[in-house]
Amino acid sequence: MNLKFLVTAVLIGGTVLSGFAQKIGKVDKPLDLVSTLVGTQSTYFLSSGNTYPAVALPWGMNFWSPQTGKMGDGWMYTYTAEKIRGIKQTHQPSPWMNDYGQFSIMAMVGNKTFDQDKRSSYFSHKAEVARPHYYSVYLADYDTKVELTPTERASYFRFTFPKTDSAYVLIDAFDKGSYVEVIPQEQKIIGYSTKNSGGVPKNFKNYYVMTFDKPFANVATFADSVLTDGRYKIQADHVGAIVGFQNANAGDQVLMKAASSFISPEQAELNLKELDGVTFDEQVEKGADIWNTELGKIQVEGGTIDQMRIFYSSLYRSLLFPRMFYEIDANGNVMHYSPYNGEVLPGYMFTDTGFWDTFRALFPFLNLMYPEVNLKMQEGLANAYRESGWLPEWASPGLRNVMVGNNSASVVADAWVKGVRSKDIETLYEAVLHGANNAGPLTAVGRAGADYYKELGYVPYDVKINENAARTLEYAYDDFSIYQLAKALGKSKEDQELYKKRAYNYEKLFDPATGLMRGKNKDGSWSNPFNPFKWGDAFTEGNSWHYSWSVFQDVEGLAKLMGGHQAMEIKLDSVFTLPPVFDDSYYGFPIHEIREMQIANMGQYAHGNQPIQHMIYLYNHVGAPWKAQYWIRETMNRMYSPNPDGYCGDEDNGQTSAWYVFSALGFYPVTPATDEYVIGSPIFDKVTMHLSNGKTIQIETKNNSDQNRYIQNLKWNGKNYTKNFLNHSELVKGANLTFDMGAEPNKQRGVNKADLPFSMSKDDK
Repeated sequence: MNLKFLVTAVLIGGTVLSGFAQKIGKVDKPLDLVSTLVGTQSTYFLSSGNTYPAVALPWGMNFWSPQTGKMGDGWMYTYTAEKIRGIKQTHQPSPWMNDYGQFSIMAMVGNKTFDQDKRSSYFSHKAEVARPHYYSVYLADYDTKVELTPTERASYFRFTFPKTDSAYVLIDAFDKGSYVEVIPQEQKIIGYSTKNSGGVPKNFKNYYVMTFDKPFANVATFADSVLTDGRYKIQADHVGAIVGFQNANAGDQVLMKAASSFISPEQAELNLKELDGVTFDEQVEKGADIWNTELGKIQVEGGTIDQMRIFYSSLYRSLLFPRMFYEIDANGNVMHYSPYNGEVLPGYMFTDTGFWDTFRALFPFLNLMYPEVNLKMQEGLANAYRESGWLPEWASPGLRNVMVGNNSASVVADAWVKGVRSKDIETLYEAVLHGANNAGPLTAVGRAGADYYKELGYVPYDVKINENAARTLEYAYDDFSIYQLAKALGKSKEDQELYKKRAYNYEKLFDPATGLMRGKNKDGSWSNPFNPFKWGDAFTEGNSWHYSWSVFQDVEGLAKLMGGHQAMEIKLDSVFTLPPVFDDSYYGFPIHEIREMQIANMGQYAHGNQPIQHMIYLYNHVGAPWKAQYWIRETMNRMYSPNPDGYCGDEDNGQTSAWYVFSALGFYPVTPATDEYVIGSPIFDKVTMHLSNGKTIQIETKNNSDQNRYIQNLKWNGKNYTKNFLNHSELVKGANLTFDMGAEPNKQRGVNKADLPFSMSKDDK
C-alpha cells in the first residue's frame, strides 16, 4: 500500500501509552484501504453485515462475486466457507431479497461435470485477493487461478491453467428457464437467464454473451440433469455449457470477456464493447483509477489504521446501491428495460435499494457528495412512477412487498431541499402525493392503512394491519417531508397546511403513562397488553424503545411529551442502561436483529438495525451534546471493524456504512428534508471533502484521540461556533471547521436554545 505513516504514538518498552495510537497520514490511493470482505462472516441467524465481496464499479449495473453457496442461496459468499462453486454475476441487494438475472462461471481441470457440488474447489483466503475492482482466487483442486475485473456492465476474466489437455470453463445459467448457445467459429457463448426472486415482468430475461481468445477444443451443454457432448445449444429449465481448452504449457492463460443486458442479445453485445481496446491489466488499472477518484473525494488523515480501513470500506459500500438499471444503445442514448411494465424505454433507471433503510443517511450522503449521481436517480424514480403508477419503497428490480413506510417522499424531498434540481420534480411531487394518500397494489407500496391514517391520524392496532405504530410514525415523518417539498416548490397553502398538520400525527401514539410510543386501537383505546420490549407486533424489526425516537421532524415536540429536556435525556440514557431483554413472541423465535442487540452489550441500543441509528444524536436536541459525543464514539469503536465480522447487523445497501462515514466526519443527517446536519464527534485529525461544485469542506481536529472525544470548542471559518448543527446550504459554499477536543465534556457548549437543532414545533413558525 502507498501509505505515508505519521507516527503520533509515544512508545516505551514496546508498549503504547494509554490514550495514544499510531495514526496514518495522507493516503494517495484510498482503494488500498478497502476490504470487500467486511461483513461476509454472516449467517441466517446472526448478521455481521450480510454482505458479499462485490466486484464492481460504483453503482455498476452488474456486480460479480465469488460463489460459495449453492444456486439460489442468498448467502452466496460466506467467509467461513471452504469451497467455491463459481464466480457469479449478481444483482442481489441483500440475502433476504435474494437475486435476479444471475449466472455463474467456473474453471475446472480434468473434471468435466456440471454438478455444483462435484465441480466446487477448495480455496483459502491466503490465496484470495478481494478488491472492489479486482478479484482473484486459487482453485486448489484444479491448480488454477481465476481473476476478474469489471466495467459497469461487463467483466474481463483471466484463467491461468496448468499444463493440461482438459481445461474447462463452465457457464451455469441457473434454473427457472434458461438458454445457452455455443458458437465455436466465433469463440463465443450466448444465452439468457430468467432466474429471479420476484419484482420482474413476465418477459424478464438477462441476456449474456461471452467471448474467448482461444478456440474451443470441445463443447458440451447441460440441460437439467444431463450433460451432452457436442451439443451446441439448448433451452430448458436449467441449462449451461462447458467449453474445453488444451494448454500446452503450465501457466498458459485463457481470456474471457463477459457482459449482459436486460434489453436484448444485441444490447449485450454492445455492453461487451465496454472492454474494447483494453488488456486485462489495463482494465484493472482503469477500475482502480475510477474507484480512487470516487473514494478520493473524501480525503481523511490522522486516524488509526483500523479507522482508515473502516472508513474507506464503508465508503465503498456507500457507493454500490442503488445500482444502474440502464444501458447505452448504439446511438449513445440512455435506455432501460422497465422492471415495472416490461417495455424498453428511454431514460435512467436505478434499483436494488430499500428506502426504509437508506432514506436515513445513504441518500443524504449522495446529496452532499455525489449530487450529480442522485440527479440521475431522481429521474429514475420519476420513470418508475410513470411506468408503475407508484414510487417504489423497495425495488429489486421492480416493486417488492417488504418493509413499511412511504419513505420515497423523504428521498425526493431531501434531494430537492439539498439543491438537486430534477427536471422531473413536478412528476415526483405528483408521485409523492399519490403515495401519501393511497394504499398501493402491494402492502409495502403507497401506504397500507391510508384511509385509517387520513381519518384518524394513525393506523389502528386492531384492524389487521401489521406494524401499525411503525407505519404511523414513518407516515408522519414522510408527511413532514412532503410539507418541506411543498414549501420549497411554492405549492398551495392547502397542501402545505395539510401535510404540516399530518406531520404532528406522532403525538397520537405517545402514551403518557409509559412515556413511549404504543399501538392504538380504532376506538382510541391503547392496545393491551403492552410490553415495551416486545419486538414486531406494532413495530418493525424493533420494539417501542427503538421506535419511540422516530420523530425525526420534531424532537422538541417529543421532548415536551416526555416531560421536557431533562426527562428526555434520562429516557435516552435508559436505552443504554436497560438490560438487553426482549420479547420475541410475535416472531416465535429471536430474529437475528434481536440477537445482534442482545450480544452487543449496549443495553437496548440496537445499532444493527435502522430504526434507532439516529437516536444518539438526539442528545443534541436536549442540550447534552457531550453524551452524543461519548456514545457516537462508543458505537464506532464497538460496532464496526475492518474484519469479516465488521458490522453489528445487516449493512443494508449502504445505510449502516453511510452512518459510519457521516459519524466519522463529525455530523449526521438526523432529519432528512431539512437543511441541517447534527454534530457528533469527528475521529480524524484532518478531512478534506471535495464537493462536485468545486468547493471544499475542510475539517480539522486538535488534540483528538479516543479519550479526547469531547468537543471543547468549534470554529467555523475562524469564528467561534456554538450550535449543535451545521447547515448544508452553508457547507456547500466551502467551509473550514476546526474542532478542539478534550477528555472532559464541555457542558457549557451547545446548551442554549439557539444552539439546538431543528424541530418543527420550535422552528417552523
